[in-house]
Amino acid sequence: MPTIFSKIISGEIPSWKIAEDDQYLAFLDINPLAVGHTLVIPKKESDYLFNMEDVELQGLIVFAKKVGKAIEKVVPCKRMGLTVIGLEVPHTHIHLIPINSIYDMDFKQPKLKLTNH
Repeated sequence: MPTIFSKIISGEIPSWKIAEDDQYLAFLDINPLAVGHTLVIPKKESDYLFNMEDVELQGLIVFAKKVGKAIEKVVPCKRMGLTVIGLEVPHTHIHLIPINSIYDMDFKQPKLKLTNH
């Protein structure tokens, strides 16, 4: 069954795309912890990061690195936080979050509200 991320990949659900190639997509999280909070996903459906083929996982990480470096150029932060949780959406995804302290990665904190600006 297609996930919400599969529908974003197909264009059925709109998103704020940050980067895309033939295998991976990066787009802004709709419930961000910080400005620039981005999700990086493989276009090939995969439910669990550790079930990915090694070459696909390597590609995902390298793609996420490029996206993270680009975000750092436009969003002031001390580091680019990276986390994989994978419980809410059954499609492998990486959270890239610009952070200034460890507390910026607390998923229990209130989310930011997105605008069209």
